[in-house]
Amino acid sequence: MIRRLSFFLLLAAGLRAAPEPVSTHRFYAAVGMTKAQKNTSTPLDSGIYLRGEDGKWTLFGPRILGVTSLAMSPADSQVLLLASADGIVRTNDGGKSWRKVTGWEVADVRSIVFDPRDPRKVYAATTWGPLRSEDGGDTWALAEKGLTKLYCQTIVADTARPGRVLLGTEDGVYLSTNRAASWRRARFPTASVLRLAQSAADPKLVAAVTQGHGAWLSRDAGRSWSATDLSTATANLYALALSPHDAAQMAIGGWGAGVRVSADGGQNWSDRTAGLPARNIFVLAFDPDAKGRLWASTFEEGTFYSDDLGATWHDGGLYGAYASDFVFLPARR
Repeated sequence: MIRRLSFFLLLAAGLRAAPEPVSTHRFYAAVGMTKAQKNTSTPLDSGIYLRGEDGKWTLFGPRILGVTSLAMSPADSQVLLLASADGIVRTNDGGKSWRKVTGWEVADVRSIVFDPRDPRKVYAATTWGPLRSEDGGDTWALAEKGLTKLYCQTIVADTARPGRVLLGTEDGVYLSTNRAASWRRARFPTASVLRLAQSAADPKLVAAVTQGHGAWLSRDAGRSWSATDLSTATANLYALALSPHDAAQMAIGGWGAGVRVSADGGQNWSDRTAGLPARNIFVLAFDPDAKGRLWASTFEEGTFYSDDLGATWHDGGLYGAYASDFVFLPARR
């Protein structure tokens, strides 16, 4: 009897739900608490927020308005660069102290990324033109050679091809093969590109979402493009995510467009907005630690996550926030 009871106890233990995956990344959100903004001389409730293991969000880094993203050096986890409306801010000690590394002429920094093959090279997209750093983000210079228009919001450093950079401008997508020293236009329509993403599962797969011209996919690392999800062909799409675990899984979202998900590489799309409090979506991201988990940030109505590609949603906090970016950075050990 005792042996039989022990057997069933062991069997029951084996049937228990699997524990939450071990986090190998830290999850940050760049937000402004615009729905409940306090009238103060300093931005007390906007900036970079870090999500803890308990699901709570805490403010990380300096209190700066207009924070849009965060990047970490591949060579030194203590070096972080913060992009904001007021320029670029840097820490060399993991966030204990910060200093501004751009001058008065740099403003409205929308995206920032380290070169994965050469951490001395860093690239940033601003509404006044792309920037390039050759010393790990300490000093910056305008990188405009070959561009017809300077306004840009998104930039990607190719993870598979050294020195290759993709830039989203108001004139479409531009490519560089010499670490942003010069640019040439890709075969992309004349449209303002709001976000670019490269697949970690298939580096040849790159996606773009635009203002008023829908979503686009490239299967040759950004040289040529084709439209996808024709139901949003005229939508303003701000959000884009490619799964790091499965190249066939992707998501887009925008103002009034809700969350749209594809599980077959962009051939078919489904509306997965049901269960969210709003159809206005600004940020989407797949969680690298939880396979299949999709994060979505609504405009001022909170952040949510789904473990079934948007069929059901769970509250992820940050109610009242207008988010600019979700960033998963390798955890510092």
